Amino acid sequence: MINYMKSEHYRLLRKKGLYITSVICLLLIAAAAVVLYYSQHLDPNFPYATSMFFYSNVISGTLLIMIVGLLFNSALTGKDMSLIKQFVSFGVSRHTIFWSKLILTLSYFLLQCVIGLLLTIALGENLFASEEQSVSNFLIASSNMIPIVLSGFFMIHTLKMLKVSEVYIIIIFLFIYVFSDDLLYILFDNTLFDYNPSTLLNENLMSFMNNSAQFDYRHWVTGILVSVISLLIGVKGFAKQNID
Repeated sequence: MINYMKSEHYRLLRKKGLYITSVICLLLIAAAAVVLYYSQHLDPNFPYATSMFFYSNVISGTLLIMIVGLLFNSALTGKDMSLIKQFVSFGVSRHTIFWSKLILTLSYFLLQCVIGLLLTIALGENLFASEEQSVSNFLIASSNMIPIVLSGFFMIHTLKMLKVSEVYIIIIFLFIYVFSDDLLYILFDNTLFDYNPSTLLNENLMSFMNNSAQFDYRHWVTGILVSVISLLIGVKGFAKQNID
């Protein structure tokens, strides 16, 4: 497995798209900060030039973060998938291929998230009026997002390894992480509704905006459950998949 991971890591580092995506993400964060900063100077009554509002763009941007995750994961699950047959013929197991691609792309995605988080806090605290406990509330709300974002990344990896088109992946994500709360509320009881990813993300944003962000174990229960189900489906499905 180590030799295969080294090979995949070498290929990953040669992907220009990975670096372009990373730079664009950081530039978008900086651009959002600059727009808010100069809007404040152009209009003294501009109400949104605060660290709280700036941070809320991250808390409300889970779907965008997952799309970034899709781009990172695609670095090794895009055209490189055509090489799988060759590796399998050389004796590399499908389990090794599945987990190696996941570990490598996830590592760089998490690194990008950490850098983006630090940049966001640095800009928020230096360019805008800092509200009381805004950073601590931001970090708490971000920690609630972690398991949901990870579950999305694992689902992306499973769908990509099973050769599901990116268009369908985005549709699935829109349903699960954006629109599913209304459907579950109509069809099932409040328990399922309360643990739905879309519901949890909305509640997390509202708590943050109300300065009442607190650790919520439901995010971790839902995130872990979705992650485990996704990975089990991915491992078993990829093991049986025809790679010809």
